[in-house]
Amino acid sequence: MAPIGLGKSVAVLESKFQIYEDLSKEMLDKLERAVTTISENSNRISLVLERHEARLDQSDKADQAILKLIEKIEDKINNVEARVNELSRFRWITVGVATAAVVIIKSADLFGSVLSLPKPPLTTLLDSGRMVAEVRSS
Repeated sequence: MAPIGLGKSVAVLESKFQIYEDLSKEMLDKLERAVTTISENSNRISLVLERHEARLDQSDKADQAILKLIEKIEDKINNVEARVNELSRFRWITVGVATAAVVIIKSADLFGSVLSLPKPPLTTLLDSGRMVAEVRSS
């Protein structure tokens, strides 16, 4: 048999061991709940990140589409500018040709009248102070 004081010590140790075991189980339960909560939060964060990445991808695609649209519009504007420049050049060429034609036609009238010699009237000729009617035949 065990000495009298030894049985009491063993009982005290068993009760303390039971307390420590209960505390360990309680702490292990708390740790398991904390790990579960952390795991759930991690899963939620990963879902949020996936959705965020998807939105970023959609945003990049939309940005690329907008840039392509802007490039097309810029090309159309450049084509319109080129056409306007061609029409402007054609207008000035037309104005220049019309001006040259008017100048040539008017100068022909002017130089034609200057270059032509004055013709005496067909009905009269002066001969020593007398007027003589003469009909010229062509």
